Amino acid sequence: MVRLLVAAAILWPVFLGSAVHARTQTSFPALAAAAYFSGARVCHQQSARSFSTGGVQWPVCARCSGLYLGAPFGALAAVLAFGRPTARGRLLQWLGMAAVPTALTLGLEWSGAMHVSNFSRFVAALPLGALVALVIVRTAGDRP
Repeated sequence: MVRLLVAAAILWPVFLGSAVHARTQTSFPALAAAAYFSGARVCHQQSARSFSTGGVQWPVCARCSGLYLGAPFGALAAVLAFGRPTARGRLLQWLGMAAVPTALTLGLEWSGAMHVSNFSRFVAALPLGALVALVIVRTAGDRP
């Protein structure tokens, strides 16, 4: 189960990036269609909140891109730390701390206090994506 979760955490952002590449090269339209269809199930895909490469919008917004790009690092860190005990309470504290940058950008955005750039959304989501993956993989690894 752990290997499957780590593989998924790595393959999902690769799949999304491959779709952008496929659309910029006008190759593999089925791959691109599948990625954009899948991305629409988990993301609003608003063009103003998404990155573009070569005039092609990414299949998920900047914040989701940060979450998904952070996940492989957290999943791999969980595997590397399997031999070391970590209290679940400690993991939840780390998860809460990792959510702070994303919560701040959301709060600033929704209150109208500040315009938040796509790059800021992306960077703020990286730690949250990593810690969510770390918690999921560690929790799955603790099960018999």
